[in-house]
Amino acid sequence: MQSLQSKASEWSGVSASDAFAIDNTNLFDKLGGLQTFINLSTNFYTRVYDDEEEWFRSIFANSKKEDAIQNQYEFFVQRMGGPPLYSQRKGHPALIGRHRPFPVTHQAAERWLNHMQQALDTTPDIDADSKIKMMNFFRHTAFFLVAGDELKHQNQGTSCKHGANKSPAV
Repeated sequence: MQSLQSKASEWSGVSASDAFAIDNTNLFDKLGGLQTFINLSTNFYTRVYDDEEEWFRSIFANSKKEDAIQNQYEFFVQRMGGPPLYSQRKGHPALIGRHRPFPVTHQAAERWLNHMQQALDTTPDIDADSKIKMMNFFRHTAFFLVAGDELKHQNQGTSCKHGANKSPAV
């Protein structure tokens, strides 16, 4: 069976080495700390919540915009070299598990990535090299979540075939 990471690389077109190039530089320090990530996440979620497509907005309908912004910037800060804000407040990121309730399809990932590219392009404190590194990470991670979502559906199909009526652990 193909690993989730290799599927993410295949589907995203981003190699693991390019996706994790963010680990070679402390982007939190390079980009000036917390405020840049707050600005990026606010910019991003303003676009998401104003998306013209109802099917996409509906993915976020049960989430408060302010909570989504905070979760995202805390995760980004932690992942890109800053303090572990996300883990201190919510525990391990466990991205696949935390995204389990949502339809993380190829189409949704591409739409998410489109909004993130626009948010990166209009966040002035992020230099061009950092934008490329961040976008490679985001693209690979988005398709890692798509692979996790497909695995969830495969496991549910297996459970149904065997007559089990188990909900996936959240």
